[in-house]
Amino acid sequence: MEAHLADWIKDTPDGREAESILRTCVHCGFCNATCPTYQILGDELDGPRGRIYQIKHMLEGGEATRSTLLHLDRCLTCMNCETTCPSGVRYGRLVDIGRNEAERRVSRPPMQKLKRAFWRTLVTRGSLFAPLLKLARPLRTLLPQALRTKIPPARLPGDWPRSVHARKVILLHGCVQPALLPSIDAATARVLDALGIQAVVAIDSGCCGAIDYHSDARNAAVAKARRNIDAWWPLLEAGAEAIVINASGCGALIKDYAHLLSDDPTYAAKATRVAAATRDLAEFLAPSADALARLVVTPETKRIAFHPPCTLQHTQKARGVVEALLIKLGAELVPVTDAHLCCGAAGMYTLLQPELSGELRTRKLANLTRGEPQMILSANIGCLAHLETGTSIPVRHWIEWVDALLRIVDA
Repeated sequence: MEAHLADWIKDTPDGREAESILRTCVHCGFCNATCPTYQILGDELDGPRGRIYQIKHMLEGGEATRSTLLHLDRCLTCMNCETTCPSGVRYGRLVDIGRNEAERRVSRPPMQKLKRAFWRTLVTRGSLFAPLLKLARPLRTLLPQALRTKIPPARLPGDWPRSVHARKVILLHGCVQPALLPSIDAATARVLDALGIQAVVAIDSGCCGAIDYHSDARNAAVAKARRNIDAWWPLLEAGAEAIVINASGCGALIKDYAHLLSDDPTYAAKATRVAAATRDLAEFLAPSADALARLVVTPETKRIAFHPPCTLQHTQKARGVVEALLIKLGAELVPVTDAHLCCGAAGMYTLLQPELSGELRTRKLANLTRGEPQMILSANIGCLAHLETGTSIPVRHWIEWVDALLRIVDA
């Protein structure tokens, strides 16, 4: 694709990156075939190719309108199109640049702006989210349907292991997960403990910045990345062997900290080391699959439907890693049609695009439940919470299922 960017952006870092990406695109349209929003809406402007044209138009000096914002807002940033693209177009980078530019040039309606700022502030600050969730849970049945479906039932986390091990890894002290489903972090710590690995949480760490970054708040994302690097750095220097992330949406951005802070002379080198040390939980445990298998018994719940989050299979490219581990531990994975497609969670998408999000969840659950599984497993807090409130079948993080096998042994 030929591109002639406007003078005000062509020699900037974003401009150079955008031009490189645009020139890679060959207009083939294969991306539309696997785009969730294009499948639902059938509008060229709501598919990757159409969004690329709109971004190109803006960056070449063309007008940006509220219609431009709408079509970019509808993108889930699921990266399915990147997996499909035969030319290797880095669409995710381009859409982030396009969103920042559209946000800069187009004024949103005041109520829309307020709604986006409110939800972004709430869900990225655990100090706000946790107490409000604690108040909301007892009143769940009284809340409007739109909010009630965003709050999954509470699950007791169980005990955090107290053993001290020579091998140590860092867990993220995230924003939503510790309050919404603390059982995930506790289960992670117990499974690691069973393998002789101590999970350490840096209390000064927090939200990874992904929601900010994909909500046109790049400065806020950068600030969170710097805070996390500062919190983790002493632990890495003291010998922690990895930063292990059990929320694939967070892992996707943390692995990208080197790019996010590439122009920061103070943090660029540290960000590169942090990104290199970051592993998805399944990636970290995969080499220990045999050792883990020796610690478990035949599972009581065997028929499993696994939903691979987009941030795991398309962004981190860790396809099949969780599935192989589950099979090794005795799971019978049922076939899932269109496993590559997004469930509709996508950060704040459930809050800002509820109709599209709901339709995608309905389609995803139909595919996940067709094989009559006993349980649905996934690897990201957003996907779990989104799917769980739409079905009566138990939905869990896969590490919770593994932890349950270990607890059966202990019993």
